Parts: sequence; C-alpha cells; structure tokens
Amino acid sequence: MAPGKATTGSRGPTRGFPAFMRRHAGYLVFAVVVMTIPAYLSNDYYLSVLAFTATRFMMALGLSMLLGLAGQISLGQAGFVGIGAYSTAILTTRLDLNPWLALAVGAVLAAVIAGLVGIPTLKLKGYYLAMATLGINEIIYILLVQLKPLTNGTDGISGIPSLSIGGLDFGGPKAYHLLVWGVALLMLRFVLNLSASRVGRALRALRRSEPAAESLGVDAAYRKVLVFVLAAVFASIAGSFDAHYVHYVSPESYTITFSIILITGVIIGGLGSIWGAMWGTLAIVILPELLKQVNEDLTNLVFGVLLIVIMIFSGNGSPGFRRRLAGGWPRRPRQEAVPPENEE
Repeated sequence: MAPGKATTGSRGPTRGFPAFMRRHAGYLVFAVVVMTIPAYLSNDYYLSVLAFTATRFMMALGLSMLLGLAGQISLGQAGFVGIGAYSTAILTTRLDLNPWLALAVGAVLAAVIAGLVGIPTLKLKGYYLAMATLGINEIIYILLVQLKPLTNGTDGISGIPSLSIGGLDFGGPKAYHLLVWGVALLMLRFVLNLSASRVGRALRALRRSEPAAESLGVDAAYRKVLVFVLAAVFASIAGSFDAHYVHYVSPESYTITFSIILITGVIIGGLGSIWGAMWGTLAIVILPELLKQVNEDLTNLVFGVLLIVIMIFSGNGSPGFRRRLAGGWPRRPRQEAVPPENEE
C-alpha cells in the first residue's frame, strides 16, 4: 500500500472529509441549529434566555471537566463567575478600558486566583474539598460586598458598556446570541478534544483512582490544578459576557446558591458526559422560567426533588437514569433457601 494513502474496508475510508463528518456530525448539527436560531426566532425575550443558556453552558463545561473528568468537586464556581463580571465592570466603568481587554484581564485574574487557591485546596478530598471550595466562594462574595470603594457594595455597578467590534454592536439580542453561542461552541470543541486526548485520559484515571494514576506516571497535583484553573477561566469569561449584556452586576448573583445550581445542572446532565452538560444547562435555565409562570417558589422545590430522584435511580445523572428506565429497576437476586443442618 502506498504511504499516506487512506485504508479502506467495509466501513469506508478512515481518513478524509467523510470520516471527519462522521466523527463530528453531532457537533456540526448542534452548531448549525444554535447559530441559525436568530434567523427564525425574533422574540427578544426568548433570544435572551437562550443567550443566558450559552453562558451557563460555558460554566457547566468547566464543571464537567473538573467534576466529570477529574472527579474534583467545586462549590466555588459562582465566585469565579463574579471575578470575571466584576473585573470587566470595574475596568470598563472606572478605567475606561476596552471591554475585550477587560474580559481578558478578568480571565487571567481568575486563573491566577484559581491557581493560588487550588494548589493547597486540591490536596483535600471528598467533603473536605467541597467545604474548602465553598469557603472560597464565600470569601469572594464577602469581598465583593465589603470592598465598597471598589465594588460599590450591595448596590452593585451599573453602566457597563456593551461588547462591540468596530461598528458591530453586540448589545442587541440577535447579535449577542451569535457571539456567546460562537464562544460556547469553541469551548465545547475544546472540551471534547481535551476529553479524547492523553490529558483527558489522565484526568479520568485520576477520577477512578489517584494512586493508580500516579503509579502510571500521571502528575496528579499538576493535572488537578490545571483543570481547576481551566474551569475558573470558563466561569470568568461567562460572567464577563453576562455583565456586558445586562450592563449591571451585584454580589447577590454570585452566592453559594448559584454554585449549587450549577453543580445540580452538571449532575442532571450526567457526570462525565460533556454533551450531558448541555441538557443540564437547559434544565437550570429553562425550567425556572417555566415555573415562574406558575409559582416562583416552586423552583427550589422542583430542583431538589429532581436531583434526589436522579441520584436515587442512578448516580451518573440523566444518562444512567434513562438506561435505568429502559432496562427496568434491577431485581434483587433471589436467595436460595439454606437447608437446615442435620441434627445429631
């Protein structure tokens, strides 16, 4: 066979454009669908909801890497969302910095803070790690409230400018939808590639057994900090986008409750499932909007019941839940009667 020539068989060519299309068909179809929505949906409210779905999807992708791939729980994602939002708000309103540059500065700041706190924090495991990241979220929230000369306290910061490129303003729902979903699709492609790479396999090995992974040469400490930093950067970028679209930020948006909602979305979608993050995001964005039409107080109740049901049926989120429904509840193996011992 000539070198470089694609091999063929019963399944067709293993290289080239047809093979590329088969491998990435789902991603390409999803990209076409979300990017063409503004062509046939003109309602500004629905476009805004879908745009917020994109930023929540960015946050969920970061958590999917951290929790789903590496098995490291974090209850501090809302804090990094707040770092991104407040960084871009302060830099654009106080220093008149270019919004894109402010967004980049916020992402770098989130990465630095995540690296500094991640090095000691990620040595913890299980509930201790969850409590430590919860503490990080609370510290960031308290700082946002107490640093009034910088953050304006509980009054928040208003007047944040819209993102724009040249004469193209992304302040409108349609243009903003295309922008945030374009970035979300790039992040999704990055996470999918990462999951299929050597780094992704190393992270999955860490999730299963850290000692076993280290015995195979995986630098556990470095990998865990790396994915923690990546999740923080994703959260920061999403927070910056929200700030530039809403034109206002306040500390109440970045409490521990928001972190728990994000974790809930990832669990609903299925731990370890990158695409599951999309379904979980839809649940945490669209379901509250529907429940508000009935009774706003139902939101927390419905999410709590939904999370409990999914965790009872399967600890792997909705994919395992669907498999359990399709296959039925596993039956307990019948115990055979033990004959009584012969009495002497």
